[in-house]
Amino acid sequence: MTRRRRKPSSPWRILLLVVLVGAALYFTQVVVPATPPLFIPTPTHTRSPESFTSEAEAFFKEGKLTQAIDAYKQAIQADPKNPSNYVALARAQVFAGNYTEAKITAEDALILNPNNSMSHAVKAWALDKLEDYLEAEASVKQALDLDPNNALAHAYLAEILIDKGDFGDIQTAIDESHKAQTLAPNLMETHRVRGYVLYATQNYAGAIQEYKSAIAINDKLWDLHYSLGWTYRFDQQYDLAVKEMLEAIALNPTNPDIPTDVSRTYATLGQFPKAVQSAEQALKINPSDPRLHGNLGVMLYKNKEYEKAAIELALAVRGGTTADGVVVKGLPLAPGRVADEYYSIYGLSLTHLDRCTEAVPIFQLILQNIAEDQIAYYNAKEGINYCQQNLGTQSPKTTGTPTPKNTGKLTPTP
Repeated sequence: MTRRRRKPSSPWRILLLVVLVGAALYFTQVVVPATPPLFIPTPTHTRSPESFTSEAEAFFKEGKLTQAIDAYKQAIQADPKNPSNYVALARAQVFAGNYTEAKITAEDALILNPNNSMSHAVKAWALDKLEDYLEAEASVKQALDLDPNNALAHAYLAEILIDKGDFGDIQTAIDESHKAQTLAPNLMETHRVRGYVLYATQNYAGAIQEYKSAIAINDKLWDLHYSLGWTYRFDQQYDLAVKEMLEAIALNPTNPDIPTDVSRTYATLGQFPKAVQSAEQALKINPSDPRLHGNLGVMLYKNKEYEKAAIELALAVRGGTTADGVVVKGLPLAPGRVADEYYSIYGLSLTHLDRCTEAVPIFQLILQNIAEDQIAYYNAKEGINYCQQNLGTQSPKTTGTPTPKNTGKLTPTP
């Protein structure tokens, strides 16, 4: 037998074997230790809905409403089927002034559970803030039908009845505020609404105590400080009114209503330069609002800056474009503050600038259209008399001689 001769090994085959051995060693030494075992959860942390809710509640207590709203939204994303988070979000949105969003959020809660009393109650509160009083009253009554012991629903009903402005509802509002406080004597909202009812019935001392009680529960909500400051103002405690309103501004610097009321309080004290500064602060927040231009014009007039006053009041009355290019839509003549102050004081500003040819048509417009508004009527008559006596302008014929109750002074308007 002949022995078969073995072929010599190929160098390429040897190289391939070396590579394979190296790969096997890398896999066993590096890849396998770094690979997590199968079927064991990954260490990635997922937050619970409750943690977002707790965070939102903490933000709310600190008066950080924007952050509270964001945290409640995250809680809803983590648990979209829990209506209580929607209710809490809607409540925070109302306090933040986001009334339309609050209404939508409450309606989302009702989709999840149409029989949730709190969802109906908070929706009613949002509707009240949107001045849809009939729907608000219907919604809050649904809440009470579902749960007659819902303290917040009783509180919201009292507030809705006051806001409706129907004097026949006053006693019912009083009773509802008492009911709310009986059911939940330690709830911030029940003290808040009791204070509101007392304020509306001109029991300012009682209202002040209730607002203080609400603030003792949560001193970081701008709404409470603003309401207390407003009540101090009507109680003629002007320094305390300014103090509380400035506290409200610190908590909510984007609401122009607060510095507007600060300006009017300073004006009542005769501190007109400060009144002008506060009115300017409000206008910076919303430079397209004709009412804010009107308020600044009134403060400038009180500070005897007639030319500047005329410019601002012209924007309020006629509309136009500011020096910064902001378009302002003028306010139509209407009884109340628009006529009493913006129109009539615009005319009076023009008389101080010896521009009676422009002022008299404004006074005539007031006399011919809203002579029943006694304050505006008085200011218009005074303006025309001034022009007639000093510049020889012919006085128009007028009918009726109502006795003015106020001679152009700033009148508080709730």
